[in-house]
Amino acid sequence: MQIKRSDIRIHADAKKVIVNYLNLGIPAVSKRIGTLINRVLALDEEEVTRLYQDIQKEFGHRHLNFDYYLNAHFEQIQTAISQDVVLTPTRKKLLGAYFTKEYSIRSAALFNPSMIAHPDQSGLSAGEKRFIISLRAVGEGHISSIEFRSGIVDAAGQIQLDEDAGFAACAVPDNSKIFNVNKLKKRTVVLAEFNQNILDEFGPTFTKKDYLNAPAASFSHYDKNTQDQLDQILDTNYDVLALPGSALSERIVFPSAKQESKGMEDVRLVEFIENGKSTYIGTYTAYNGLRISPQLIITEDFMRFKIRTMYGKAVNDKGFALFPEKINGKFVMLGRQGGENISLMYSDDLFIWETYETLMTPDSAWGLIQLGNCGSPIKTEEGWLVITHAVGAMRKYVISAILLDLTNPAKIIKKLSQPLLSPNEAEREGYVPNVVYSCGSMVHGNLLIIPYAMSDSASTFSTVDIQELLDNMS
Repeated sequence: MQIKRSDIRIHADAKKVIVNYLNLGIPAVSKRIGTLINRVLALDEEEVTRLYQDIQKEFGHRHLNFDYYLNAHFEQIQTAISQDVVLTPTRKKLLGAYFTKEYSIRSAALFNPSMIAHPDQSGLSAGEKRFIISLRAVGEGHISSIEFRSGIVDAAGQIQLDEDAGFAACAVPDNSKIFNVNKLKKRTVVLAEFNQNILDEFGPTFTKKDYLNAPAASFSHYDKNTQDQLDQILDTNYDVLALPGSALSERIVFPSAKQESKGMEDVRLVEFIENGKSTYIGTYTAYNGLRISPQLIITEDFMRFKIRTMYGKAVNDKGFALFPEKINGKFVMLGRQGGENISLMYSDDLFIWETYETLMTPDSAWGLIQLGNCGSPIKTEEGWLVITHAVGAMRKYVISAILLDLTNPAKIIKKLSQPLLSPNEAEREGYVPNVVYSCGSMVHGNLLIIPYAMSDSASTFSTVDIQELLDNMS
């Protein structure tokens, strides 16, 4: 079987920076924040103007809409300033600058890509397809965020990446997101020891701001577990908007919830089609430094991103990957509960997953430690093609494949008896050596294009003829 490796390399790059809030504590109670604010308030207006102009000259050209972020960060510490204090717009932005830092989002690594067809296929030559890849970008503190690149693959399978725009800008929270109480009740019914009566403290709909501004007495008579679970639900369900006019490669989805404070890892994107409508749904691992949990990221246009919680006993561990359509009227998902097996889940609700069954356990010498998927299944005439990963001796990761029945995906029709991709000498060195890993492939004509990470450091592509792949499975 002929596997063609691309010479494209998508590397880490310390020059790609965003502006982040510099967290020095809780504004209302932090002595340090109060002291810093007073130092800035003591500056005369001429000095304020000069300092702000210097900051603009040094940093403004490195960011999209720089002043927006300065003002946003000022608003985060505004509660620590007396309402009697009158501030000029320039002093507000200067205060914001003192609570801002540059963060290099991909200084450490850029890896674990997934790949889908771009929603916009206009203006292409015959045989071309435009694509989007998501990438896991890792920077200071090993915090993972999500970024995107686009490109075109031609009729022969040659890949050309679009130019990286160079800027990076975090998608910003949309605080107008509406929570529907009836929907929350439907989903939280599966939560253990959650008193749903707490949701009756709101009207039929509410925003997170309504929750934060509600009197503490509204919730004080509920048990701590219920209060903590409500707080987590409202924290981990949010929308963010990319900056208007930003290029795809400039859009960064950075962790916004406490549950993902240390990273949004390994997005597995899929174009999910229902009733002729496409929605782009990604599964990712939220990590807070102690605990992991699977989450969803949903978009229709790659401008608004909806971050959503999944509920149920099956929602644990890593490596969730959604099938691109319903099967027999149900959503279907691959998972990896237990850490070493590939599992299968069915649900009537995208957000509720209560049970799972083991689909495949380690059975090959090159994958006796653990198995997992490398992205969402791909529909072929012969069955659901699942690109898999396996871990063997010396923690060596390889990529292989299995084929599932189209109407009964719990049935493995056939599988490769050897790895499809194994790290070669050029790929085995990196942050985590001896690893090839993908989070989702794309079909183009008779080719399967597999974007993959090289030892958790950089990314590239490989292509294989789909029929040849299927013919080599038994």
